[in-house]
Amino acid sequence: MRFTTEGLFIKISGITSEEDALFSVGLGANAVGFDFALGERQIAVSTAHDIVRRLPAGIVSVGVFRSELPQRIVEIANTLGLGAVQIDGAISGDELSYITERVNTVLRMVPDGAEKLMLWSGVDYLVLPESDERQALADALEQLSDSGPRVPLIASGGLSASNVIDVVQNFPVFGVDVRSGVESAPGVKDPVRLGEFIANARWAYENTYVERHYDEWSL
Repeated sequence: MRFTTEGLFIKISGITSEEDALFSVGLGANAVGFDFALGERQIAVSTAHDIVRRLPAGIVSVGVFRSELPQRIVEIANTLGLGAVQIDGAISGDELSYITERVNTVLRMVPDGAEKLMLWSGVDYLVLPESDERQALADALEQLSDSGPRVPLIASGGLSASNVIDVVQNFPVFGVDVRSGVESAPGVKDPVRLGEFIANARWAYENTYVERHYDEWSL
């Protein structure tokens, strides 16, 4: 199921505290992401549950998973009442189908390599790329626009207040997803960087150089 967001979709990932979640929303973010995989920003399910309960209506909560059993992904999503799940890393077609049949909205991180156009069936959004290089984003967008599925794209990887304007103005992305680019430390959002990122992303969308027709796209 697609989001009903108007304008640019902005997701702040790696949220580890209620303060950062609510501050992100207050500045204009549409969604907050929780990392459930092992890592510096991993959050306990119980902590994420408490934060999700306090989010304002209309804000999308996204659980980010990597190398997790599909049954566990669905269980966490339903227990917390997540608005969406994001699947990173390797996953089989059967596993992805299991999730898409049981979760309303599924985001899929596009993996590197020749198989990047595989295993997309049933997902609602593609998140790309798993790289911090602008050229990697340009190459991925070109490949997907030429021969890939007509699925809205969310730019991620290496984004910050200094480069999000370039990405949003020049690429027909549905949204942007930022993690480390707005942090003072892993899992700790910097208020100034966060505010600048969201303001720059919104300005770039309003002053774009490209056309976006996601309302016309269908799976």
